[in-house]
Amino acid sequence: MPTTFFFCGVMLVGVPIGICLCLAGLAFIFSTGATVLLQSFPSQMFAGVDSYGLIAIPLFILIGEIMNSGGITRRLVDLSMAFVGSIKGGLAYVNILANMLVSSIIGSATAQVAIMSQVMVPEMEKQGYDNYPRSARKTLRERATTVIQASPTLLIPVVIVGSILGGVANPTEAAAVGALAAALVGRYVTKEFDLRTMPAILLRSAIYSAIVLFLVAAAAVFSWLLIYGKIPQMVAAWIQTIAHSPVEFLLLANVILLIIGTVIDGIPGLIMTVPILLPIATEVYHIDPRHFGVVIVINLVLGLMSPPVGLSFFVASAVTGAKPGKMFMVTLPFFLISCVALVLLSLFPSLSIGLLD
Repeated sequence: MPTTFFFCGVMLVGVPIGICLCLAGLAFIFSTGATVLLQSFPSQMFAGVDSYGLIAIPLFILIGEIMNSGGITRRLVDLSMAFVGSIKGGLAYVNILANMLVSSIIGSATAQVAIMSQVMVPEMEKQGYDNYPRSARKTLRERATTVIQASPTLLIPVVIVGSILGGVANPTEAAAVGALAAALVGRYVTKEFDLRTMPAILLRSAIYSAIVLFLVAAAAVFSWLLIYGKIPQMVAAWIQTIAHSPVEFLLLANVILLIIGTVIDGIPGLIMTVPILLPIATEVYHIDPRHFGVVIVINLVLGLMSPPVGLSFFVASAVTGAKPGKMFMVTLPFFLISCVALVLLSLFPSLSIGLLD
């Protein structure tokens, strides 16, 4: 309990989450007198990121940077603009469609927020948003031209997904192939990717990757100490005294995960919660692990747009200058609708896994 108060205290004064997790781990060690664990502290941090699969994170971030530099992201925006740009507030719809296309490629929410904010916000400000203006309607010929120009950029998600589904590459290898595909498209199709910008692209990718991977390492240490302190067993025992059915467990898990998601980023949140909650869900309540995985991911992603951390808001604020609090109030209706969707998923598992059975 003292460790929890310490963690909340340092977080509320503005200490970055990764450092908060490390400091909370040290507080736990000293409060319990288990100072021998200090010897394993660095090795546990290293073990947290010593995973082949995590190489995909910097590679997907690199894909996003190359796409932005090579004009690929802008063409995806133009592609969306050709279909919904003439609707009132059409650029907002374009924003959604473009983010949908780009998210299938990048795989990092914070990196995508940073990249798409640079692309979309200046254009939206130029057109007069928040007044939801209407863009000029494109002719059929103009739309066809836009589709033809933007179509080669769609090769990137096709290459990534196709190489995985075809058994040619695993997700990490597919990320590397995607980075190469983005560079080739930017160099020879859009002809906007300049190899001289590569050092700056690699530097930005390294910074974003370091932020994410440090969070992963810090969360791994925190999870290790939780397991040492037998916290998962205590949580499991407590949950079973309250939840007497799978639905009650899922509703309780939603509350727990939403609270965790408000203070911890998605990847560290997964590392911290899955080892504790997944065995309870599958072994005690016999919940399909695929269904529970969907519930966990949606809950933690909602944490990116909810206080007190709301990491995506702070990233967007750093790029655009908009205030995080104002962004939260604007997105609050969507946040509440997502919460309703979570309740429905908890009550009706077929909504998440019906198509897979």
